[in-house]
Amino acid sequence: MSKTIDVNSDEFQAELEKTWRFVEKVDKQFGFVQNPDDEVNEGVAMGLARNRLMYGKRYCPCFIVQGETEEERKAANNRICPCKPALEKEIPEDGLCHCGIFCTPEYAEAKAKENSAQEVAHTHSRGLSQEEAEMLVHKEQLDSDEIEALLEARDLGMVKFSLIDVREPMEYEMVHIVGTDELLPTSQFYDWVNKIQNRKDENLILYCHTGSRSFQVQQILKQQGFKHVGNFTRGIISYTGEMEQGKY
Repeated sequence: MSKTIDVNSDEFQAELEKTWRFVEKVDKQFGFVQNPDDEVNEGVAMGLARNRLMYGKRYCPCFIVQGETEEERKAANNRICPCKPALEKEIPEDGLCHCGIFCTPEYAEAKAKENSAQEVAHTHSRGLSQEEAEMLVHKEQLDSDEIEALLEARDLGMVKFSLIDVREPMEYEMVHIVGTDELLPTSQFYDWVNKIQNRKDENLILYCHTGSRSFQVQQILKQQGFKHVGNFTRGIISYTGEMEQGKY
């Protein structure tokens, strides 16, 4: 069973402070800056602090930590922040690491301008037809606009699906998509997956922070015979629809 982390505990808050100092140290060492989206930074920092308390190391919170023991986790080559793929490929090529907390100054400046423009401009789609909704709900990889359109279609009774958050309770409490039906944390995957084996014919759509954990869960569920499992490809950090805070 996974260790339960109380985000309001003195232990977690102390570890979170250490994590922010760690992030600042990495920024200074490599010339990085933090993401202009504070929610991205807060979510990643909390995930790093959580993993440090659970596993003793700051494993990347955007990936499933594999291995029950320290030796197994080391053999599994789990990402430890700042991870090698981020330093050698993701940041040089994309301007930010996979989780999004470490960015180049150039990326951060461009992203800040983009965020500012999005606040000014707001677009609306015409909405889906019945046929389009039924086709879209079976798509394996979905973007923000498609998630929003499906939620609207579901409200109109045009399609049925369950929107499932596979992040951790503290992430859900901080912010989640309005319309989320269930919280099934990735860290507790083997605790809950057997309980949903009778839902293999249902339409399920998964999301997490950046789309990595939900993609991994999607692949496992597909291997187990779940027929219609969609993944929010870029995760909640790319969502432009309505979001809210609160406990599940």
